[in-house]
Amino acid sequence: MGRLIKAVLVLAVVSFVALVGYAYLADLTPVTSEVKLPVTLHAD
Repeated sequence: MGRLIKAVLVLAVVSFVALVGYAYLADLTPVTSEVKLPVTLHAD
């Protein structure tokens, strides 16, 4: 049972390190574009 817990903990640490590495190294910038919409104001 101890080996299983160690394996799960090691897998969790490796997964966390992989996630952090992906977040730093991957291109996660969103695609941006300009949006122009006409606005009608009803001021009385």
